[in-house]
Amino acid sequence: MRRTIFLSLLTIVLAAGIAAGQDVRYNFDRNADFSKFKTYKWVALKDAQKLNDLVDQQVKATVEAELARKGLSRVEDDSADLYVGYQAAVGQEKEFTSYSSDWGYGGGWYRGGWYGPMGGMSTTTGQTSTIYKGQLAIDMYDSANHTLVWRGLGSKTIDPKAKPDKQQKNLQKAVAKILKNYPPGKK
Repeated sequence: MRRTIFLSLLTIVLAAGIAAGQDVRYNFDRNADFSKFKTYKWVALKDAQKLNDLVDQQVKATVEAELARKGLSRVEDDSADLYVGYQAAVGQEKEFTSYSSDWGYGGGWYRGGWYGPMGGMSTTTGQTSTIYKGQLAIDMYDSANHTLVWRGLGSKTIDPKAKPDKQQKNLQKAVAKILKNYPPGKK
């Protein structure tokens, strides 16, 4: 009995962790030689939504810290091996939840039972809520020929009311997960 309860609780905890986790994807140019990329320069991506200056600084600082761990150095001139840009957006989704207070008595399943319908009552209530989903895409272009060589994308349900420390922690986790697969494995 205890083992069954433990396994049930473990399953619920794992499912909640997966549901709350970040969705991260990446793709890259399989013909690119990533060993030659040592420096990068920030560029603005065409048609990318502009963030306020504070958030822009936070995103860039977080990406820069992670790229430094990967061995890349930032430069300001056109001698950079890579051009790096990002796009960020927050979307909204609606979620509908309902609750049924089905109660009563009767002879079997759905009160149709073995002896026909019996008494009972059912009330269903519902509510909608707005879910905010944030996305961050990081693009890397080969500066020699201006072609996209690597792209990482992360998305996660976010709390717009979260405190700045929590937002920064989520940003750091997202960037670390997005750049986890940079540089891609050898052929």
